[in-house]
This record gives sequence, C-alpha cells and structure tokens, in this order.
Amino acid sequence: MAILPIVTYDDPVLTRKAETIKENSEELQQLIRDMFETMYNAEGVGLAAPQVGHSIRLFVMDADPMTEDDDQQGKLGPMTLINPEITWQSETITEFEEGCLSIPDVRENVKRPDKITLSYLDRDFNPKKLTVDQTAARVIQHELDHLDGVLFIDRLGSFRKRLLKTKLKQVAEGNIEAGYPLRPPQTRVS
Repeated sequence: MAILPIVTYDDPVLTRKAETIKENSEELQQLIRDMFETMYNAEGVGLAAPQVGHSIRLFVMDADPMTEDDDQQGKLGPMTLINPEITWQSETITEFEEGCLSIPDVRENVKRPDKITLSYLDRDFNPKKLTVDQTAARVIQHELDHLDGVLFIDRLGSFRKRLLKTKLKQVAEGNIEAGYPLRPPQTRVS
C-alpha cells in the first residue's frame, strides 16, 4: 500500500464530473487499498478518487469515529462505494461543520439532507442499497459531491467565500501545512 498525495481545491480534477467505473481490475483494487491508507494517514473519514487525481466514481469512507453520538443503529465500518447514486433524500435539512482534506484548515457549516438512501457497488462489484442518516449521510453526500465536481465551499454563500479568500489562496499556492502529503501545484496534470 502507498500513501498518495492529496490534490488541493484548485486542481481541475476536483471540478470535473468523474467517469463511471465499468469493470473491476487489479489496478482499481490497488487504488482502493492506497486510498484507505491515505485516508487513515490524513485522519480523514472519507476520500474520493478525484482527491488523489483519479477522475472516477469511487470513494472510500470510515465514519465510525465520528458517529459515537448518532442514533444510527450499528457502525458501518470501512466502506468502498463505486458508482454511488442517491436515490432518495429527506426533506429535513441539518447544518453541520464540514472540512475537506483537499482544503486544509478550512471548516464551515454546510446544510444537507439529514437522511439519504443510495445505491452503489461494493469493492467486489456487488450491488448494494443503503439508508443512512446523520454523520454517515453527511460524509456520503460530501464525498459524492467530489464525484460531481463540487466542493463543500461551493455550497457556501458569496459572503462566506469572500471571507475565506486569503486562506484559499494560501492553499492554492502550497503555503499551508496539512500534516499529510499534498500534491504541489507545479506537479499537477490536467
């Protein structure tokens, strides 16, 4: 396994809609292993393939450390979600502070549906359906946004974005310490 560098918010791969994964392969399975290693190393709870430079519809997550106070039954553990799609979402909206490994040191409140149902393929390409709420729902929606070329800061109002301008410029210029490897702007490939 390898720890992959995480691209920062200004990388074009994060603004494109990711491609559907059509087949399993050893390369895909290695990427999944590396993504878990990278996510845990960065102390994250989710990581989407575009965040490590692969524009494909894949993310990994392990939200259990954040779900201790949730009412949700049981823990989900480490999960691989391939070609995920939300098929239902609640009308109840909650606001919660979010952060992103691609935007170090930036945290803002984001409104999202509290409960969702989604379909996806697991790591072995078995079709799955899952209904989650609270923290797990939030993590899934955040990572699914990455697959659609949306960052959590895109969900903020213009005033909040203006307040973050200096911090975002520092991230874009590589002038920020993240505690995990970031892909420097000069090594990016579109």
